[in-house]
Amino acid sequence: MTKYAHQELNKDIPAPSGYYTPSKEVRLKHDGREVLYVLSQAVIDSSCCGVGEFNSALVPGFIVRWRGETSKEGLEISEVEPIADEETRDAIRRIIKDTEHVMRTEFW
Repeated sequence: MTKYAHQELNKDIPAPSGYYTPSKEVRLKHDGREVLYVLSQAVIDSSCCGVGEFNSALVPGFIVRWRGETSKEGLEISEVEPIADEETRDAIRRIIKDTEHVMRTEFW
């Protein structure tokens, strides 16, 4: 198990060479469990190699405990089980690609 700190939606978060903005959290039912994924848009605006932007999905994992505690920074925290099985990852990637139309899906 690991802990996932829920980021504030629609608020820019600084990142190397730019920022990203989480826009939507989704609890996806999959094989009798729930998967958490977060959609975001990344903007690269201060890189030596150019500028750009792209949409992506981050999959922290299967939800074990939903928003059960709060961090020192005031962010709600959920417990998740990272998804290691490649067949399961591929199935979830396909679902996200087909429903959210993002090309890049990252797993913890």
